[in-house]
Amino acid sequence: MTSAALLLDTSLEWDRTPVCSFMMEETDTTLLDAAELGLAFENEALTHLDRLYSAALRMTRNPADAEDLVQETYAKALRGRDSFKPGTNMKAWLYRILTNTYINSYRKAARSPQMSGEEEVTDRQLARAASHDSQGLRSAEMEALDNTPDAAVAEAMAGLAENYRLVVYLSDVEGFSYKEIATIMGTPIGTVMSRLNRGRAQLRKSLADYAADRGIGGARA
Repeated sequence: MTSAALLLDTSLEWDRTPVCSFMMEETDTTLLDAAELGLAFENEALTHLDRLYSAALRMTRNPADAEDLVQETYAKALRGRDSFKPGTNMKAWLYRILTNTYINSYRKAARSPQMSGEEEVTDRQLARAASHDSQGLRSAEMEALDNTPDAAVAEAMAGLAENYRLVVYLSDVEGFSYKEIATIMGTPIGTVMSRLNRGRAQLRKSLADYAADRGIGGARA
């Protein structure tokens, strides 16, 4: 019998069930694995929600703007989750999205958040809220913030240039390494170290000036 005749012979029975069943099972397994990975990604991402909000509040200095920034960050993270490599530092990955979103949306738009007295959040409150899991590795600057009135801390931090303020926050409050901060901000490690040193120096001087004006400690720095 020729190949053509073989194909046209309806008397022959072809058992396609095993092949179809295997394909369906493989497809179902793939979909299930994808769903589980997606759920795991979302669950892990949500564990960083509070810390991201604290960082967003530091950047925008307005609760409503901070919420919008975090929502936009998570929306971008979910859309781009295929670019995240499982097993790597998700916290740093999310902070990079947060920082880039802030720079591209809020800073470039030169937004000036409006804050009422009831909504105002002090720098010391932010620092304390964000440092609870820093594993005890708190800088001298963080200790100084704890012992300085809120108004002085707010003034000192607000007086830092934005690039310095962000680096100081990521290092001394969030506990990121130089390498992680460089990845988050998209800058060389040397630049991060330079900005951190200058930011800390300015912060120390501001706090020293505050103390000297009130007769606390030694002479003015």
